[in-house]
Amino acid sequence: MAEAEAPAFSAAHNHIFLGEDHAKAERRTWAVIWLCAVMMVAEIAGGALFGSLALIADGLHMSTHAGALLLAALAYTYARKHANDPSYTFGTGKFGDLAGYSSAIILAMIAMLIGYEAVSRFLNPVDISFREAIPIAVLGLAVNVASAWLLSGGHGHSHGHSHGHNDHGNHSHGEEIHRIDAGTDVLMLEVFEDDVPPRFRARFEAGSIPNASDLTVETIRPNGQRQLFVFVDHGSFLESRDEIPEPHAFIANVRWVSDGQSRNHEIAFEEHGHVQAGAAHRRDNNMRAALVHVIADAAVSVLVIVGLLLARVFGWLWMDPFAGLIGALVIANWSYGLLRDTGGILLDRIPDLQMAENVRKTIEADGDQLTDLHLWRLGPGHLGAIVSVMTAKMREPDYYRRQLARFSDLSHVTIKVQRFARNT
Repeated sequence: MAEAEAPAFSAAHNHIFLGEDHAKAERRTWAVIWLCAVMMVAEIAGGALFGSLALIADGLHMSTHAGALLLAALAYTYARKHANDPSYTFGTGKFGDLAGYSSAIILAMIAMLIGYEAVSRFLNPVDISFREAIPIAVLGLAVNVASAWLLSGGHGHSHGHSHGHNDHGNHSHGEEIHRIDAGTDVLMLEVFEDDVPPRFRARFEAGSIPNASDLTVETIRPNGQRQLFVFVDHGSFLESRDEIPEPHAFIANVRWVSDGQSRNHEIAFEEHGHVQAGAAHRRDNNMRAALVHVIADAAVSVLVIVGLLLARVFGWLWMDPFAGLIGALVIANWSYGLLRDTGGILLDRIPDLQMAENVRKTIEADGDQLTDLHLWRLGPGHLGAIVSVMTAKMREPDYYRRQLARFSDLSHVTIKVQRFARNT
């Protein structure tokens, strides 16, 4: 066995692995901090002017809120300013995850403090000034709703899915729908894999479908391997009986019978990377942490308002600490999820098992063997990979780099090629 070449890198090589919305997220976070700061000053000044201790207390609470968001804003700013710093071997894309992890710890501490205070009030009830407490809780809720709106870009929280919709309401994960002139109509062929094993689907543009026995697709891969697909009628479309193996990069020889004549057409399919835009490794955990802060605060405000109203109307003073205890449990649960996800990233846990499997199938599609794979997150939407390949063929790292180039999220790839020694 002989080693072929040292690790290889792409020609256009850089270590900037920030999320695509990094600048917008940074601006939105600073805007929310200014909103919280203005409200903090207004509440403290108003409390001092009108002698309201509750208003002063809520103003001080708003200061802790702004402080937590400041952590997220500084992480965005630092990551941007030092994105080209060569001392960060893999860039500054993980600063957001580090800030998210720190925010999760703060959230956990807040949950414990709220829980402690709730239990204390169960044991030793205190008088509640409903006239002041309820309006302040409503004001806090309004500020948190405004903060969440600003953080999400002014249009509500989006999960970021970007599926293409065909005429039947189905989704395809970025695969192109190929249109073939069939004489009197247009045959539409695609690779469909929305939460199902990948198969070919076909139909006519006008809405009808060909006879299942009249259509076949033969795939021809770069290594010469061929596979014939026959179709089954599913009512509104035809679907190939067999699944399509990864990778989805091949020439498809399409044959169908139209008007009693046999027709042939060749189509080139290319892999577009089967990763949804909302996948976990694309998530901005810094923005997620900031949103969790404001949403958790909003949830607690809602619970507090409900608890105060019930306590005021029915005299159930225990509802106030009970609402606080429920809020503490909700925040603790969100904190745990954030700690788990960001902690895994900081420890370089594999962020996408499906991507790892796709890389393996791509490398081994032509008889080579993947002997080692390291896959980790470099930043939102950016993955790094170290790939070790065993081959009996005369192939250089560039060959495998071209094969993996179809996965757009692989931003930094190092390839090591080892060859079986030939016996002469």
